[in-house]
Amino acid sequence: MPGFVLLVRERGDGDPAMRYGITVTKKIGGAVVRNRMKRRFRVLARELLPVHGVPGADHVLIGRSEGIERDFGLLRSEMEKALGKVMSRPVGEAPPRRRGSSKGQRKAPANAPPTGAAKP
Repeated sequence: MPGFVLLVRERGDGDPAMRYGITVTKKIGGAVVRNRMKRRFRVLARELLPVHGVPGADHVLIGRSEGIERDFGLLRSEMEKALGKVMSRPVGEAPPRRRGSSKGQRKAPANAPPTGAAKP
């Protein structure tokens, strides 16, 4: 599992500038750990976004616990791979949604009326 999640959203304002944001929650660790992760992500963003980023888009890196002590070279290759996936997708197309069991969704009992149906 990668050490981060990358979200990219085109702004649509005609400005070709690439912006980035970084977030690491307190669940990951204390301030020292979070700041270290953010410094590493900042270096990656400054290095890779001008080459592989989406012009006119906001890029957000969300730190994950797997990325705390991950090798920097591995983080770089994961970010290049993630940016490559984003760039290979046509403009405006959303990624395919995964199907299957989702957390938080309950299965209706077998004898329950269909959703939206009135009870007799």
